[in-house]
This record gives sequence, structure tokens and C-alpha cells, in this order.
Amino acid sequence: MKNAVNWFEIPVKDYERAKQFYATVMDSKITDLPMPEDNMKYGVFEYDEDNNGVGGAIIEGEGQNPTTDGATIYLNGGENLETALNKVEANGGKVMMPKTDIGQFGFIAQFLDTEGNRVALHSIL
Repeated sequence: MKNAVNWFEIPVKDYERAKQFYATVMDSKITDLPMPEDNMKYGVFEYDEDNNGVGGAIIEGEGQNPTTDGATIYLNGGENLETALNKVEANGGKVMMPKTDIGQFGFIAQFLDTEGNRVALHSIL
């Protein structure tokens, strides 16, 4: 086992709004993979599938409820997480924890997305 996490799903109430938010903040394409048989909308973040990279998606459907409680997902903040963090509020989210130094492990920050999920970022710089 290479990574403790191999996939994540972020629940959303408004798929298109969330897709636009994450595509902009993360500067990442989100590929639609709808599941009409389950009446769910599903969008996958870009990830390195060929090298067992950790991937994830946004999901809208019955039982998918955004929350500020529960597990915290840390998304890759890139070279400097301030680049992504600076886009959060301009795109409808709210910064909950500014860029915070965690010593030798780099930096973290947390935000509330457009759907009401608490999500975090991590970067080395």
C-alpha cells in the first residue's frame, strides 16, 4: 500500500456550482462521469492514475450531504497554497483557517466550499 488514501468523494448539493468552484480554485479540470442509473452527478478531479495517484470526485445525489463535521480532506495546494486559497472567497467559498505553518511538513489552510463542506489544502511552501 503506497498511500493511506486512494480515493475521496466530496458531497455537493449543486453540481455545476461546485464543479466551477473546484475547477477554478484548484486550477484543475473536472471530468463528468454521470451515473444516471443512480440519479447521481459525478465529476472526477485530474489525478495521476498511471502511477497510483490519489484521486477523487465531487458527487451530487441522494444521501450526499455536505458538512463541516467529519473527516477533513486535504487537497494538494500546489507549489504555494496561497494561489488556490486566494481564489476561495472570490468564487463563493470562505477561508476558515488562513495559511498556517506546520513546521517541516509545510503549510495548511482550511476553507468552506460553496456547498458547505470544510475542506483543507496542504503545500510545502
